[in-house]
Amino acid sequence: MNPPDLSATPGVPADQTGPVFAEPWQAQAFALALQLHAAGLFTWTEWAQALSARISAAADQDDGSRYYEHWLQALEDIATQKALVTQTALGQRRQDWIAAYRQTAHGRPVTLAPNA
Repeated sequence: MNPPDLSATPGVPADQTGPVFAEPWQAQAFALALQLHAAGLFTWTEWAQALSARISAAADQDDGSRYYEHWLQALEDIATQKALVTQTALGQRRQDWIAAYRQTAHGRPVTLAPNA
């Protein structure tokens, strides 16, 4: 399967070499969407529509700096719509990350326990 045409995806921050990311989680969310698409779990048109909906909903409150937050929210939206994950599981995962963050010393990487 060919990689998706990113020009069909609204607003991907990019330079001459391709997408750019300010934080590692942004690159991970980007890669996860590409992998789920490559696995045939959603079309790129479905993805672009989900992302567009999130960006449009926040248009009056966002200067573009929250692009990958919208990307992550759209990924959660499409994953729940396609029954790849439940809202309950997403909520639990958020709580796991919050707990891990609170238990991590400043300057150390935040990680989840293997069973989380």
